[in-house]
Amino acid sequence: MKLFDNINEDVYRAYVFWASVLVVKMLVMSVLTGMQRFRKKAFVNPEDIARTPKLKLKTDDPDVERVRRAHLNDLENILPYFVIAFFYILTNPEPWIAVNLSRAVAMSRIAHTLVYAVVVIPQPARAVAWLIPYASSFYMAFQTLLHFL
Repeated sequence: MKLFDNINEDVYRAYVFWASVLVVKMLVMSVLTGMQRFRKKAFVNPEDIARTPKLKLKTDDPDVERVRRAHLNDLENILPYFVIAFFYILTNPEPWIAVNLSRAVAMSRIAHTLVYAVVVIPQPARAVAWLIPYASSFYMAFQTLLHFL
């Protein structure tokens, strides 16, 4: 039996759909960072302000930095999820669990961005929105390790 023969189609489709949603979400973060830079006139490169002498370089705007930290958090958490979730679907997991893990990760990462960088909500909102996908990824990694031992 080949490794890819036992991939459940529903699980694979859920992974591809929700991973694509997360890619779009991460691409939007770049746009959100740019919008914040323009709104706050917080430019970090000399060529960005060369034609406008009134502007000064500004590298420490708290609103821009908040969006950048949210984007960095995405890179630290979503990219490992892509890898481990793909490996996890190779273990032929219970479809209901696998589909809902993909859904939970994507929806929680979107919520994380909303409460961290768009409409700042006090803790524990951000911690919960971070913990759900982190725990899901850890679960998938642990199940994958057990499967391939």
